[in-house]
Amino acid sequence: MSVMTRDFFLYLSKNKALNRAAQNWGGNIASGKIVGGLDFPSSVKFIKELNDYGLSVTVDHLGEFVTNKAVAIERAEECIRTIETIAAQKLDSQVSLKLTSLGLDIDDQLVYDHMTNILDTAEKHQIMVTIDMEDEQRCQKTLDIFKDFKSRYNYISTVVQAYLYRTEEDIKELSSYKPFLRLVKGAYKESPTVAFPNKSDVDKNYKKIIKMHMLSGSYAAIATHDDAMIEYTKALAKEHNISKDQFEFQMLYGMRSQTQRELVKEGYKMRVYVPYGDDWYGYFMRRLAERPANIAFVLKGMTKK
Repeated sequence: MSVMTRDFFLYLSKNKALNRAAQNWGGNIASGKIVGGLDFPSSVKFIKELNDYGLSVTVDHLGEFVTNKAVAIERAEECIRTIETIAAQKLDSQVSLKLTSLGLDIDDQLVYDHMTNILDTAEKHQIMVTIDMEDEQRCQKTLDIFKDFKSRYNYISTVVQAYLYRTEEDIKELSSYKPFLRLVKGAYKESPTVAFPNKSDVDKNYKKIIKMHMLSGSYAAIATHDDAMIEYTKALAKEHNISKDQFEFQMLYGMRSQTQRELVKEGYKMRVYVPYGDDWYGYFMRRLAERPANIAFVLKGMTKK
């Protein structure tokens, strides 16, 4: 049933007609509930509310797989403006981005130019920029770009996905960079030739990579709504005397808000992933596909707001 649910929502995420419809009429439904707003300025008030509860934030301008150079340029400029606004308003927020939004599928040099401008701004304001991981076919290029920039910039991090077979080796290879890594299970539909097809195997590998990265001494972001993984992380930190300053939990905006606040009360760093923009539909469907329990979390969050 979970596989059927996942495939159903992944199918919906790629439906262009529904995506267009969502952009036309769904903004008010989504804003302040599962996305911050349709643009960054309208998201600021929600970020401030989260900060007031002691919650940190990372923001993401939705939209990926850009094939138009002009759009890629606009996305890069938007990212720079967002960093400058975060700094000017003293928000407790980082920035997340996807390389395909900056033109990864258009031209490598375009991506390098955009990332250089973005990271120059991020270094100036000391604001972390996380390169989100996308599907497996773009994984190696994403990691190569990350390693290149990590050798020259401090305020850059990336993401690894537990459902890929390759991830354990990727973490070993990245260890020399002392990276800030966000650890996730993974949300894309992948072939069983590259990814674990069974949830139990993904969960097992997720625990493995959490332990590997946390014991390495590098900063870890455990991005999950799964109580079992949260408790595993807490127990691991206690067993190995890992400081709460060495890791954080991350969850999606509009999901498990009470749990997020409880983690803050327990003294843990808790960061909320706040997407914004009118291209929210595909993101929303992938989050529902990622874990069936997210459906209940979303419905609960939307009815409370």
